[in-house]
Amino acid sequence: MNAQRLRGLIRKEFLQILRDPSAIAIAFVMPVFLLFLFGYGVSLDAKRVPIAVVVHQPTAETSALIGGLQESPYFQPRIYASIRGAEQAVMARRANGIVWLRSNFSRQVLRGNTASIGVLVDGVDANNARILEGYLQGVWQNWLRQRALHAGTPLIIPVHGEYRIWFNPALRSRDYLVPGLIAVIMTLIGALLTALVVAREWEHGTMEALMATPVGMGEILLGKLIPYFFMGMGGMLLSVALAVWLFAVPLVGSFWMLLFCSALFLLVALGMGLLISSVARNQFVAGQIAIIVTFLPAFILSGFIFDIQSMPAAVRVITHAVAARYFVSILQTVFLAGDVWPILLWNSLALGLMAALFLGLTLHRSHKRLD
Repeated sequence: MNAQRLRGLIRKEFLQILRDPSAIAIAFVMPVFLLFLFGYGVSLDAKRVPIAVVVHQPTAETSALIGGLQESPYFQPRIYASIRGAEQAVMARRANGIVWLRSNFSRQVLRGNTASIGVLVDGVDANNARILEGYLQGVWQNWLRQRALHAGTPLIIPVHGEYRIWFNPALRSRDYLVPGLIAVIMTLIGALLTALVVAREWEHGTMEALMATPVGMGEILLGKLIPYFFMGMGGMLLSVALAVWLFAVPLVGSFWMLLFCSALFLLVALGMGLLISSVARNQFVAGQIAIIVTFLPAFILSGFIFDIQSMPAAVRVITHAVAARYFVSILQTVFLAGDVWPILLWNSLALGLMAALFLGLTLHRSHKRLD
């Protein structure tokens, strides 16, 4: 290992990065685009949900309940004259559910009897249906409290729940999505970009020119790894800055722990990218392999959007081979919960082992020959 040759390789790689707009775009423009897309465009929250309301006999009681729906930020109620019209609205996707107040609703309420409300929810999106059902129950409970307050009578409920929401008390899906998105961004920078760039060198013949020089294979790999490591860490810092200052995602844990774990994950991603490029020396093939092996698992099987515990047992076993799974857990813990050391240490250990595995396989697979 010659320090002077290594400096020359690193300088050459940085100059090549500066001359390559696509590499800079993937490292710095794409993270901003993805953060804006998921921060502003993608939301798992249900707000302003269109809902059909059918009232057979309007009274002060029904008006108060409808008023509660109108004041709620979660609903956008629309009045329909008949249940058939409301059902047609749901079928046409103009409404996500129906609240049906029958003709005897007010009479039963005034007599103190049990009054039922018909609630029909579109269950095509099961998660949204459960959220909608919970919101409707919340509006119903609030209406009962207001009615009891005006009547001067206590509201008698057999069981009273006291809810405490940890780590994300505002229940903002943005606080959950944005930290996990950093893992996807770093996968793109580390694995996809590295695989494409090295494969392009094979296509253009510059790798063969390097093979003809006295540099060793270890020096070539380090010369590739170090520049893209700094580029990946720069993309990570940009993503964290946007998450904290633009999207107001809280960073509860240690920034230095986040930096250390990000460096470990980036080494895993770079090792995977270099390994892919040593197998596939064509940009198209390298890109396809990188997307299938790194990006899609990071997006689907990491817990970034889909809960791992809800997956089938066989799929949960497969997720242990996905490096992004461990990094997403670290990101969500550091951002929202703080330095929970059992989680951070075990996931960091897994990333360290995977980094050693992929970099070791790359070094073993790479030889200074053209076959």
